[in-house]
Amino acid sequence: MHMDMNAMTPYGQALYDYYNGNKEAMITIRRDDNVSAELPVWIFFNEEANFSVIERKALESCRGRVLDAGAGSGRHSLYLTGRGFETTSIDISGEAVEIMKKRGLKEVYCKSIFDFNDGGFDTILLLLHGIGMVGTLEGFERFLAHAGTIINPGGVIIFDSLDVKCTNDPENLKYQEQNIRQNRYIGEIHMQFEYKGIAGKPFSWLHLDPETLKNQVSALGWQHKIIHQEASGDYLVVLYK
Repeated sequence: MHMDMNAMTPYGQALYDYYNGNKEAMITIRRDDNVSAELPVWIFFNEEANFSVIERKALESCRGRVLDAGAGSGRHSLYLTGRGFETTSIDISGEAVEIMKKRGLKEVYCKSIFDFNDGGFDTILLLLHGIGMVGTLEGFERFLAHAGTIINPGGVIIFDSLDVKCTNDPENLKYQEQNIRQNRYIGEIHMQFEYKGIAGKPFSWLHLDPETLKNQVSALGWQHKIIHQEASGDYLVVLYK
C-alpha cells in the first residue's frame, strides 16, 4: 500500500489540467470503505494571500537550505525562493515536477523522499498533510531515519498533520473502529485518487495524532514542538534533535 507514481497519476493529471486552464478540476478521494470526497485542485495552487495560518507559520519557521518534499505545484517553494531561501523541491508526480519547472523553479527532482539522498538541508518541509505519504507508523520511522541522513546538525523537520480523533462524523468514527478491528492504527487511511474516470493504485496515507507522534519521535531520538493547533484536529509541528 505504499505510495508510488501509479497512485499519483490522477493527481498529476488534475494538476496539469488546472495549470493549463481547467479551473474547475476536481479530484475524487475514495477510501477503502467506499466513502468518497471531492477535492478542488485550486487548493494546490493557492497564492500567498490565501495561505492558511498553518502554512504561514510553517514557512516562517523555515531556516537555511530547505527541502520542500511533496512540493506539488511548487507554491511553497516559490514563496521561499522569493525570500532568498535556497530551496530544493521534490515530488513523485512527473506532472507536478513539469509544472514547477514551468513556474521557474530550478532545483526540482521527480523523486520520493525515500529515494532522495542529497544531503545538507537545514529544513525539511512537508505541508498539506504531506507527511501522510509515509503511509504507516513503520513508514514514519523509516522517514525519520532517512531524514536524519540528509539533514544538517541542528536542522528541523516541519510538517502538519491531523488528529483524526477530533471528529463527530459517524462515517469517520466507523472507519476508525474498522481500523482497530483490523489491527491498523486509527490514522492510517487506505484510499485512492480518481480523476476523469481514471482510478490510481490504492495507497495508505497517515494522519498522526499528537500523542502517537510524541511517542514515535521520542523513541527515535527526536524532540518536537507543536507550534499551532486547530479545533479541526489540524496541527503544525517542528521536529529537531
